[in-house]
Amino acid sequence: MKKKIVAILMTGVFAAGMTAGMAQAAEEPASELKGEVYVFIAASLNNAMEEIQKNFNEQYPDVEILYNADSSGTLQTQIEEGSRCDIFFSAATKQMDTLVEEGLADESTVVDLLENKVVLIKPAGGETKVTGFDNITDAANLALAGESVPVGQYAREIFTNMGIIDQIEAMEINEGKNVTEVLAAVSEGSNEVGIVYATDAASVADQVEIISEAPADALETPVLYPVGMVEDKEASEEEAAAAEAFLAYLQSEEALTVFEEYGFSPYTAEEAAEDAAEDTAENEAAEDESAEADTAAE
Repeated sequence: MKKKIVAILMTGVFAAGMTAGMAQAAEEPASELKGEVYVFIAASLNNAMEEIQKNFNEQYPDVEILYNADSSGTLQTQIEEGSRCDIFFSAATKQMDTLVEEGLADESTVVDLLENKVVLIKPAGGETKVTGFDNITDAANLALAGESVPVGQYAREIFTNMGIIDQIEAMEINEGKNVTEVLAAVSEGSNEVGIVYATDAASVADQVEIISEAPADALETPVLYPVGMVEDKEASEEEAAAAEAFLAYLQSEEALTVFEEYGFSPYTAEEAAEDAAEDTAENEAAEDESAEADTAAE
């Protein structure tokens, strides 16, 4: 799936709380938006989304937002098994891409909206010899999300790229079914260290301390949060319009400000272009060096 451009909605575009791009929703006066909207969200989004729901309901009090918060892999499976869902907000592109390929998510509505960071944490005031990812195996035990959970997948990618995955697998690991369980295990002192998102650590800053962020060169996959519409055959026209309005609201400047307050960064096209340009420049430089070496050898 190609990375989508996040449009930061300017004043006037969100007249009456709607975007012009959401045609069906735009035809509905704000006072008539109503019904239930089922939104499946990655567990790491829970705190921010609760505040966003309150703000949205100030504009649209007759729309009931029903959240289902869990690991993105679990949510993907529930959608595939037929659970009612209008909007999927994943903590990784993999799960969203799969639903798009299966025809369950509408690719035309999918936006890579947010970015996050992967961090190593310990209980507040806790004792540990660990000073970073490079000596994480000095810990007696580790809280780590399962392999189907995005943060668990990111962590394993880091370990693999650092060449320490075998040593990690030999450790005593407390495997959580989602990032919330990992955070709880560390904050309660059940584990010496753990790996979560920066936003999760910030949500309980009085209970955990960040030891370090993941090394920049150890994580090739950006920690992106895509959001998009899921086919909901049970939704009425009114509910479909309300879901489109909520998806549009998530991309508004007001909502993005809330996400930033919780530690997320809006994902922008400019950053993607810069990253692509850097990758291209590095590849071209490597090719030039290879060509020069071949010429010299001749």
